[in-house]
Amino acid sequence: MPFAQPTASRAEDFRGRIAFHAAATEVARAAKARLIARYGEAPTEQAAAIVSLGGDGCMLETQHRWLGHNIPVYGMNCGSVGFLMNEFREDALEERLAAAQAAVLHPLRMRASTEIGGVAEALAINEVSLLRETRQAAKVRILVDGKVRLPELICDGVLVATPAGSTAYNLSAHGPIVPLGANLLPLTPISAFRPRRWRGALLPGEAEVVFEILEAGKRPVAAVADYTEVRDVRRVEVREDRSVSLTLLFDPDHGLSERIIAEQFTV
Repeated sequence: MPFAQPTASRAEDFRGRIAFHAAATEVARAAKARLIARYGEAPTEQAAAIVSLGGDGCMLETQHRWLGHNIPVYGMNCGSVGFLMNEFREDALEERLAAAQAAVLHPLRMRASTEIGGVAEALAINEVSLLRETRQAAKVRILVDGKVRLPELICDGVLVATPAGSTAYNLSAHGPIVPLGANLLPLTPISAFRPRRWRGALLPGEAEVVFEILEAGKRPVAAVADYTEVRDVRRVEVREDRSVSLTLLFDPDHGLSERIIAEQFTV
């Protein structure tokens, strides 16, 4: 949804109130220096928007770093992959921020219990994935809202993705792309061996997914929420956390919903 106020007045709201975060590359750092020289830089806590300079990895890092601060993030592509990024241009940055369309996302909350009795929690903006740690395939039981839906999945791994993350690892694992606003979560196996023909499922956005690791001692499994890894898990609970929101900003006509739809027609 676009901001409600006219572009001319909104541009003033961003003047002197932009924070910048750059990837650890020469190109991104040089771009950040030029933009700061031109627009100044506000402390992030006082910023009206954060401009993330890099690729999708940098955008993910920016979102995690400031998750819960309710500061919109606007990405400009200075990297190799930029599905979540806008085109890099130095001119009229304040006006671009004022005209931007907002996409509000909710992360997944992972709660992982380990073999030694530990418990770890983490948030995932893209996906929560379970991955085998050794040459042995993983064996996983899958429950949805307390009901066993798959007694045993033998696989390299399995993941639950957000709609925004459905075009990332989920898509590489041949999972479905989910449009924003569909209120669905893709559940996708990674190199499933048995049942061989199972291709995953689309679950309601409010569903709770539980993974129970079978033969965990022989077939150890790691759980990963974006880039937070917990090794040797025995049970992993995943659900969308709607108490946490993050806002991404996109140039008009290139919003995230449009990109997700367009990605489904890419050949």
